[in-house]
Amino acid sequence: MVSNGSSNKNIVEAVGLTKIFSDFWFRAKARAVDGIDFSIEQNEIFGLLGPNGSGKSTTIKMILGLLRKSRGRLAVFGKEPSDVSIKSRIGYLPEETYMYRFLDARETLDYYGKLFGLDRRIRKKRVDELLDMVGLTQVAHRKVGEYSKGMARRIGLAQALINDPDLLILDEPTSGLDPIGTRQVKGLLQELGKKGTTILLSSHLLSDVEDVCDRMVILYGGKIRAEGTADQLLSDSNHTVIRVPHIDTTTIAAVEKTLQDSAGVSVEAVESPRQRLEDFFLDIVETARAEQIANAGAGKSGPTASFLSSSSTEGDALIETLSSDAIEEPPTVSVEKRSAADLVEVEADAAKDEVLEELLQDKPSPKKASDDVARDSIPEASADVDLGMIDGLLDGSDDDGKGGKD
Repeated sequence: MVSNGSSNKNIVEAVGLTKIFSDFWFRAKARAVDGIDFSIEQNEIFGLLGPNGSGKSTTIKMILGLLRKSRGRLAVFGKEPSDVSIKSRIGYLPEETYMYRFLDARETLDYYGKLFGLDRRIRKKRVDELLDMVGLTQVAHRKVGEYSKGMARRIGLAQALINDPDLLILDEPTSGLDPIGTRQVKGLLQELGKKGTTILLSSHLLSDVEDVCDRMVILYGGKIRAEGTADQLLSDSNHTVIRVPHIDTTTIAAVEKTLQDSAGVSVEAVESPRQRLEDFFLDIVETARAEQIANAGAGKSGPTASFLSSSSTEGDALIETLSSDAIEEPPTVSVEKRSAADLVEVEADAAKDEVLEELLQDKPSPKKASDDVARDSIPEASADVDLGMIDGLLDGSDDDGKGGKD
């Protein structure tokens, strides 16, 4: 249900949200979303669950403004989803990764950075950090069309984060990822949530949602069937679990007798706990990596990109960029303090300036050069020839110097 708090704390707010698909004659064909109420609060990781056809993707597309609602109210950042001003604050990873297959990973991320109007220096830094974060630095030169599905999901996640969004919408983000990538994505989501990013997560892998989501709703037939935190929805009030270190069978028998005598409760099962398959798998991988065993595909994921984990704002980065672009008088640096590379560069620039100055001094003007060529082509005149007249003809003037032509 919609939160009772102030609406400005809700990044997404839906009341009676309904989407009906109609046929050509505007007759109701399918009620994909049927009057649902929910809100996503700021800094919250919100799970959207349900089987195929339950209305998850339709709800996400209405939040993105890709579909228009049939009835109800839907606000994103307090505005209509179709408002262009909010688009730069949203990052989106669709269920299927669609990229330009002839671009490599670096070109792909740079392209999306340009769409958000990011400065060239900021784009370059973010691309490097994101490629390292998703483990694609070693294959950044390969065309995206050559990537496996898991690698495509990694580059898709990176493009969803290139603009450091306030609202991150992920539709099946771990689809196609191995357990290593899945663990890394879950850790990233938790870190982004702590930083203040609001996340909407839709996934069929319920364990992923259970591990990272603060709150969730479960859809079926376009309606919300359950809503709450993981503890509220998953707590089993019919059983009690007592977890103790390993004990022998004699002690177990004594505990069972005590429970039966004092509370009239019979023990249903006694079993040793086992670790999760995910943890066991990751232990094997880490052991293999410690032995430096080679493996093809995406490499080990790096740390979270600094612009995602840092508390600094985009304004700080903009100020830094403007400061670096400002034209300032270069400071005076003594020759002793300059490095060898700096001295070589200075000498090369000085040599270029000298050559350019020499060429400019020796180069005759176009008119003077043509005059010289014309004069050199005339044979030497005899003594009785009026040289002044010849010069006047070449200069385009008559004898009286008035500039007239024949």
